[in-house]
Amino acid sequence: MKENHSAGKELQHRTQAEAPGMTSWNSQAYTFGAVSNFISTFVTFPIYKVVFRQQIHAVAVSEAVRQLWHEGPQYFYRGIYPPLLSKTLQGTLLFGTYDSLLCCLSPVGPYSLKHRWAAGLMSGVVEAVALSPFERVQNVLQDDRKQARFPSAVSILKEFNSYGFWGRLSLGYYRGFWPVLIRNSLGSALYFSFKDPIQDGLAEQGLPHWVPALVSGSVNGTITCLILYPLIVLVANMQSHIGWQRMPSLWASVQDVWDTRGRKVRLIYRGGSLVILRSSVTWGLTTAIHDFLQKKSHSRKELTD
Repeated sequence: MKENHSAGKELQHRTQAEAPGMTSWNSQAYTFGAVSNFISTFVTFPIYKVVFRQQIHAVAVSEAVRQLWHEGPQYFYRGIYPPLLSKTLQGTLLFGTYDSLLCCLSPVGPYSLKHRWAAGLMSGVVEAVALSPFERVQNVLQDDRKQARFPSAVSILKEFNSYGFWGRLSLGYYRGFWPVLIRNSLGSALYFSFKDPIQDGLAEQGLPHWVPALVSGSVNGTITCLILYPLIVLVANMQSHIGWQRMPSLWASVQDVWDTRGRKVRLIYRGGSLVILRSSVTWGLTTAIHDFLQKKSHSRKELTD
């Protein structure tokens, strides 16, 4: 029963058994990850922007929406290109690298929790290294306090490139890298560790074929994001700063966020309700689209065999 509802994974296991050592590179995994993340990011960007304003200003949902409304529609999608590009690359790296690493760890399957955790953790590290610069530019663009000084991504890049080599890395493109690394690696490990078990368990209940992937992605994304939300807030605040002034250490940044939130966990989690909604929709859509593409590919392969 379980295999009938896991066509994509069944195909992967069978292919590995037939040709061990030949499946560490699966180009489809990269393509499916790119497409699913592109669509889900475009759909949920308005929610993301409201959440970002809450993280920066510690305001209620209504106030964040009012700010965006007051700025006008010409600024509403300001900053969409960096996340659209970065999330598409994220999906490409996250799903593709995870699939490749999983095949290396266990060439013929089956995959244990240990394998999924290790592959997810390492794919998150790759993702953090490759995509931190995109998130850095995105967070500056979405900060309304920077609109006059930095009206476009090009102006931000010019600022970063005016620094010396190490300045470009530590103060420019990789500002706030360590919390990004921790957040991405742990988040990917949690997501991939429990995505398939939840999806397979729901599939056994005889639900419509699209429900298990949607629910699995939503539950995983929501829980993971809530656990790591303080790191998300820390990254947003660290990466919104530009220039040589006011560049505190990681610990000083943690203290600053804690103090500006009145030393209350409730205020650290300001915007948590929208994070739940955004994570549920984003990861639910991403997982469902990815699963749909996998099954379509499997069906086409069966027809040609």
